[in-house]
Amino acid sequence: MESLRVAVSGGELQGVLRRGLRMWRGIPYAAAPVGPLRFRAPQPLAPWAGVRSAVEFGPVAPQDRNGQFAGPPTSVPMSEDCLTLNVIAPAASTDPLPVMVFVHGGAYSVGSSREIRKQGEGLVRQGPVVFVNVNYRLGGLGYLDFSQFSTRARRFESNLGLRDQVAALEWVRDNIAVFGGDPANVTLFGESAGGNAVTTLMAVPAASGLFARAIAQSSPANAIYPPAVAGAWARDYVELLSEVVDNSSTESTSPEDAGTLLAEADVDDLVRATTRMQLLTPDRAPGTVVLAPVIDGDFLPERPLDAFKAGRAARVPLIIGTNDREGSLFRGRLDILATTPPRIRAIFANTRKRSRKALKALYPGLPARRPAADFGGDLAFWYPSVKVAERHARFARVHFYRFDIATRLLRLTGHDATHGLELFALFDRMDGLFGRMLGMLGGRAAFTRAGARMQAEWLSFARDGTVSDAWPKYTQRKRRTLIIDRVDRVEQDPRGERRLAWQEFVPHV
Repeated sequence: MESLRVAVSGGELQGVLRRGLRMWRGIPYAAAPVGPLRFRAPQPLAPWAGVRSAVEFGPVAPQDRNGQFAGPPTSVPMSEDCLTLNVIAPAASTDPLPVMVFVHGGAYSVGSSREIRKQGEGLVRQGPVVFVNVNYRLGGLGYLDFSQFSTRARRFESNLGLRDQVAALEWVRDNIAVFGGDPANVTLFGESAGGNAVTTLMAVPAASGLFARAIAQSSPANAIYPPAVAGAWARDYVELLSEVVDNSSTESTSPEDAGTLLAEADVDDLVRATTRMQLLTPDRAPGTVVLAPVIDGDFLPERPLDAFKAGRAARVPLIIGTNDREGSLFRGRLDILATTPPRIRAIFANTRKRSRKALKALYPGLPARRPAADFGGDLAFWYPSVKVAERHARFARVHFYRFDIATRLLRLTGHDATHGLELFALFDRMDGLFGRMLGMLGGRAAFTRAGARMQAEWLSFARDGTVSDAWPKYTQRKRRTLIIDRVDRVEQDPRGERRLAWQEFVPHV
């Protein structure tokens, strides 16, 4: 294994040459957000002396290893000092290469840039491209807004995870040429919460010019909340944290007391309070996700969907889409969507009777499990993605997709092409243990072929913004959508009846 050295802003890095690829892992892109920098915007990285090893992944952001969503095993290091990224590049290249920057998902509560160990390697080999994936702050440390507790002595800033992502993109702009990448040819892409990050960053002024194209996979694009909602959640969180720390509810929510509690709490207690909030919120506020960006009027000045409507979002080419049955994954402890009878009733209670009847007719049997899963998945992922596409298409080129292919096992279990499945296609995961299990009853070869076609489209888009001739652009009039299946096809306005019904049901989206 040959070692590689490269100089970046901050100092010199030592990576490795492995399997014909150049790799650097655990590269810091901002100062560690610890001590007085907890709950503060990312700060510039101080230079280091000597050569820094970039062979191992950096620690993952603090998260619950055994919470509502599966976190990393105990063998994976975890730390608040988590603002790192990884770079993979071809072993040899001459001209500057396109850059693909991936933002991981995980409901803004779990996940990391190391959860798929070989993530991006296939794209780099086939592209060729330079691949970057990033860690950012999660949970209460990154996605709750405690700014109401700021005092002269202690400041709390909003949208910390989102600010981390901008800092990572700035690092790419300033340093990626050293790795063979073209800083003027960056494609930002992400899935689930990472897809939300993509559609949100398109509306963040500080991110303007940091990427030339965007791909949003299964983005809950409307999971963005006003200060009043985010502020109430912050106060609820402080009460929960007080119970976790002291085993008793706090008697005071003054900025000084709340700020001291947040600043001095053990990180494990912060994580435990976050998990409690996640478990409570789907029933307290059905249809919402407690860990999400906030419209703070500054860093994120408006709701992204409003920015798309007015043409104020970054006017870059966009690929956006969802999977066939997004909601079928969210069962048991994973169920955070509007899929239970009480949650569905709560959402229906605030709508007109005529709209309720029209929508119910398109989900026969609601609130039985299968139609409820589709209702919740469409509300969270599909319909907001449609709104992003139709609005952005007025100002920039958009291509819309739906990922339909699934193995026989997934069909038999009722999951079908569920949330996150396309990652197995895009990142060559069918050769892994879980991928082989998914294909053990058949369908693995067809799924892998569909993945190869998907990879080719993503790489072509990253290269110069084009896709194959078989995939027409999406417009509000024609709504042509690529259906990725055993045999790909293009449909015009698929599920148009649902779209119209949702438009009447939630006209504010």
